[in-house]
Amino acid sequence: MELHESAFGFEIDRIVDEIEDRGCDKVGLQFPQGLKRRATTVVDTLEDRTDARFYVSGDPCYGACDLDEWLMRNTEILVHFGHSPIEDSKDVLYVKSRSDAPIEGITREATEELDASEPVCLVTTAQHSHVFEEARELLVDEGFEVVSSGGGNRLENEGQVLGCNYTSVVPEAPQVLYLGGGDFHPVGLAMDHPDKLLVVADPVNDKVHEVDGEKFIRQRYAEISRARDVDPDRWGVLLSTKIGQRREEIAQYILDNYDDTYLITMDEVTQDRLLHFDADAYVNTACPRITTDDGPRYNDPVLTRTEFEIAVGERDWDELSFDTFHGAW
Repeated sequence: MELHESAFGFEIDRIVDEIEDRGCDKVGLQFPQGLKRRATTVVDTLEDRTDARFYVSGDPCYGACDLDEWLMRNTEILVHFGHSPIEDSKDVLYVKSRSDAPIEGITREATEELDASEPVCLVTTAQHSHVFEEARELLVDEGFEVVSSGGGNRLENEGQVLGCNYTSVVPEAPQVLYLGGGDFHPVGLAMDHPDKLLVVADPVNDKVHEVDGEKFIRQRYAEISRARDVDPDRWGVLLSTKIGQRREEIAQYILDNYDDTYLITMDEVTQDRLLHFDADAYVNTACPRITTDDGPRYNDPVLTRTEFEIAVGERDWDELSFDTFHGAW
């Protein structure tokens, strides 16, 4: 089945042009979980229009930080679908996936949960960045002062957020409107800014709701307390081998400054893999969402660097903050 250029936002013409300009014989294709079902159709379409051979990554893909390094080594270009770039790379072609869900109705509905007398910070994801200005105009039309920011250097678009980076939130704004689908990004927003009113306008699922940041902060306090109760003799320091999650400087700092810490490298952190080690607790220097989203499910405590320092008495409890990626790779 041929995939038309307009379908699913896969930018077929752009990919074909890049392959031809580079004279590529081997091309890697990487899709996030929700788009993998389209992979064979994309390959069929590209094979009809080029002479290249295509290699589709079957590994999980959690974001622009999670590039398939084997494909990067063994093909001439990696086409990464569904995310905007967090860093320029001549070997990676980023192809965004744009949501076609209408936003007008859900945005106007969300204003009923906001205070029109206060500024509102508008944020969204790469999938909805093409309608950011439309959403801003809708809010202004409803009488709101809208503020936004470009965020850090891992963020390509105005008002964009990542699961590990919420620097586009304007600190002075007392309320935030998140335009996007799912709960993944709102949970991170709530943890990073628990003092703000956070309203979600979800055009994908056609619903509006608030997110309570304090709920997630309490969960993190509970996990730190669990680590202190264990009083670990051995801490495993988890270092990701993923290109966009590898924070060696943080891992090395912990190893250099704290006794009974042991470096463990992993491409993906799972409970099954941790079971094989005799550490009593872990410090995660990879994606912070491994800690905040999955940590309580692990048999042993899994903490961020700041949470670890609270657990061992190097920081006060009121210094707890959400672990984010603010820099480049």
